[in-house]
Amino acid sequence: MSQSGEEFATEIARVAAARPKARSLGPLRRLLPFLGPYRWQIAGAGFALICSSSASLFIPPAIRGMIDHGFDRNNVALIGRYFLALMGVAAVLGIATATRFYFVTWLGERVIADVRKAVFDHVLSLSPVFFEATRTGEVLSRLTADTTLVQTVIGSSASIAMRNLVMLTGGMILLFITDLKLSAMVLAAVLLVMLPLILFGRWVRTLSRQSQDRIADTSAHAAETLNAVQTVQAFTHETVERLRFGRAVESSFRVAVLRTRARAVMTMVVIFAVFGCIVGVLWAGAQDVLANRITGGQLAQFVAYAVIVASGFGALTETWGDLQRAAGASERLGELLDAVPEVRAPDRPLALPARPRGAVSLRNVGFRYPSRPEHAALDGFSLDIVPGEAVALVGPSGAGKSTVFQLLLRFYTPQSGTIAFDGVDVAQLDP
Repeated sequence: MSQSGEEFATEIARVAAARPKARSLGPLRRLLPFLGPYRWQIAGAGFALICSSSASLFIPPAIRGMIDHGFDRNNVALIGRYFLALMGVAAVLGIATATRFYFVTWLGERVIADVRKAVFDHVLSLSPVFFEATRTGEVLSRLTADTTLVQTVIGSSASIAMRNLVMLTGGMILLFITDLKLSAMVLAAVLLVMLPLILFGRWVRTLSRQSQDRIADTSAHAAETLNAVQTVQAFTHETVERLRFGRAVESSFRVAVLRTRARAVMTMVVIFAVFGCIVGVLWAGAQDVLANRITGGQLAQFVAYAVIVASGFGALTETWGDLQRAAGASERLGELLDAVPEVRAPDRPLALPARPRGAVSLRNVGFRYPSRPEHAALDGFSLDIVPGEAVALVGPSGAGKSTVFQLLLRFYTPQSGTIAFDGVDVAQLDP
């Protein structure tokens, strides 16, 4: 049991080391084929997103109008119209937000169901060679933990990120329309904030991938132990397995804490920098009001747009970490979908005779299991079985009896020799 666990751990470490590291959100492009069939739902979510964002951007001009004109005693009815307009904006904002929430949640559930089915269908088509190099627990972790991360992005984080991106873009444009000088100061502040966002983002992405790998290792270890629980108990290995599992869990926890600290520091730095810059801009705006270069309502409108821009940046820092984690999860799911079966059909497969006779022939077959390449399971093995003949394979454990049947079932491809059914080489058949 212990030796087998060490072999699997070594193989998993080799596979993990060979994985390409996600350096961007590019792996999320793997989800586009799954989103394609639901264009109308995406369009509905996008329309609702634009409506809710536009409604939010309409609030600052209403505030400006109330401050500059609404409190004039000669225009008493005007303030009522402004408040009525704000009520209309609130209604549009509520309906559009609810519509967006429904569509994106539906998309998240639907797409992730399709992803899970596609991954499971593909895994079922893989040869046993794949499962010798990849533990069942790791595959299950990708089907559960990784797909849950992707679902969070599609059903929540991506929508929030898009909404805040629209608000951020619209807010910046309207800031420049409101006051060019103050807007230039805000733009400089935005560029200043982007630097820590990029630097911390790379760190968070690396730690997120490591965290997901640790979770997969923990699940794989638990599955390996529980699948052989009788063997573990027979050799009184419970304490050893508890210690091994505990070390795996603690390793996962330590990486998760590092990731959380990185995200917390990133959020703190960005939010402090953003709102610190806003305070400086407010001071400059107050000086302009005192000098009668702008009105109080104009400054209030500018402040409202600045808050929208700052809130957009703050929300983007939160969702950026989720998007990076989902990119790592998509990359891991893509590795499963990209896995190629070891036993594949030839370009022009042959067909068995229309009336099969059942003749089996093995000629000088040599085979080594991928997990034990130093040990020859079969070496120069030959066997002929004619139709109707009953043959028994007898030998000690490990002599290759099961290997012969696995090769006949085309679970593996022999490294040398040929296997034929009714005179047709099985390598020329479609498995």
